Amino acid sequence: MNQEACTTIIVGSKMMVDGSMIYGRSDDSSAIRATRLVYYPSGKGPKEFVAIDSPFRCPLPENRFGFHALEREDLPYHWGEGGFNDLGVGMSATETIFSNERVLELDPYVPEGLAENSVYHIILPYIKSAREGVLKLGEMIEKYGSAEGFGIAFMDGKEIWYLENAGGHRWLAKKMPEDKYMVSGNQSRYRKYDPAKDLASKDLVEWAREHKLFEGEFDFHEAYSLESEKDKTYNYPRVWYLQKLFTPSVEQDVTVNDFPVYQKADRLLSIDDLKKAFRSHYDGTEHDPYLHSNPKEPYRPISIFRTINTHILQVRPWLPIQIGRLNYMAEGMADLSVFLPLYQGITSYPKAYGIGTKRSQSSSAYWLFRKVSALGMLNYNKYAPIIKERYADFEAKMAKSQEEMEAEFLRLCRHSGSFSPLGKAAKLTAAPEDMVVPEEAVKMLQAWSDKWLSLALRVASSLKERLFTELTKDIEKEYKFHGA
Repeated sequence: MNQEACTTIIVGSKMMVDGSMIYGRSDDSSAIRATRLVYYPSGKGPKEFVAIDSPFRCPLPENRFGFHALEREDLPYHWGEGGFNDLGVGMSATETIFSNERVLELDPYVPEGLAENSVYHIILPYIKSAREGVLKLGEMIEKYGSAEGFGIAFMDGKEIWYLENAGGHRWLAKKMPEDKYMVSGNQSRYRKYDPAKDLASKDLVEWAREHKLFEGEFDFHEAYSLESEKDKTYNYPRVWYLQKLFTPSVEQDVTVNDFPVYQKADRLLSIDDLKKAFRSHYDGTEHDPYLHSNPKEPYRPISIFRTINTHILQVRPWLPIQIGRLNYMAEGMADLSVFLPLYQGITSYPKAYGIGTKRSQSSSAYWLFRKVSALGMLNYNKYAPIIKERYADFEAKMAKSQEEMEAEFLRLCRHSGSFSPLGKAAKLTAAPEDMVVPEEAVKMLQAWSDKWLSLALRVASSLKERLFTELTKDIEKEYKFHGA
């Protein structure tokens, strides 16, 4: 099974308690791969994208929009992961998926084609809408070919689109229904194709029919996607568990892949529900690998140690994009980490968040959060509660401060004549993306971000010292060899 194995959750606006739109994904790679937070300003960018870890290369437009990226430390201007550009368009790349053997015999992956490492930086800085992102990516898949299988999301102030590729040169993208949620765990989820609503490569159905890849009505999953015995323990359980978490009223068989592509939650969801989902690991059940200290548990959980970051992209279209586009990001293993709100309107991060190599560093935010989770895993049942309680307290205080800061941000906008009253029902005198937000509000937002991201480092540092103290006492108790 490919190590680049993520979990995706998409939620439409009518499924969220506050009416926002959500795309969340964990990047499950290797624990020693640090994530660094970067903002690239608008203006002239590189004229050509030249991949460092693959043969892919392509020309780029002369000018780019500013954009945020969660990059892998060893691959600068690669693997952007998730974030928004200056126009408030968001993107997350990628959910690893797999095409079946028959498809790959007929239309194999292209080694020098478009790989997961490249997609973010060649698309997000140059698009003005989610739909444009889909069309641009689809065009590049057809032109250059795909080097591997992936699912990629785009979102803006109106809609979310999710694209799944197939073989070397084909793809299907759908607009997320407003009143449903979708979960994916390293398998293509799509089934039906509606040419009146969906976007796809032109010969998606005809090519599959010509090569007898399906019977009866066209089914994208049947025609193009891989089904293997490993899916029953690696992929199915994640989809089953997340749908059980959000929709407990519906009973489903974890061993059969007939999970709905889109599902209704039993109640409206919140950001806290999304955090809980990405922190989950079949909590408290016989399949909980951490509760039972069982690294050989056959069901692959959502939250795993080798996650390098989890990001929950949120769009609140009724707000100015500076605060209306938000990325809740957790470094490392989400279950033993803290979710930090990264606003589109900030243009820098505390220095530690931009540092990281494949070796532990005292100056790196990634490695500080990683040390806390590594210590927690030494004795999960004893140490994890300490970590969770401290981070939960910090997140609660930060959320309260967020509300106060956002209210002040909007007060400053309202005072400038660009905004009227607060809340979801607020009416803008201009479209949020076209608003001129006072410089005073932007500086206040940046100062708030710097303060709380720095405070998060202090909390993690204090946790690290406490855990080392507890570990020292535990080791001494086990190897005391005391005298008379």
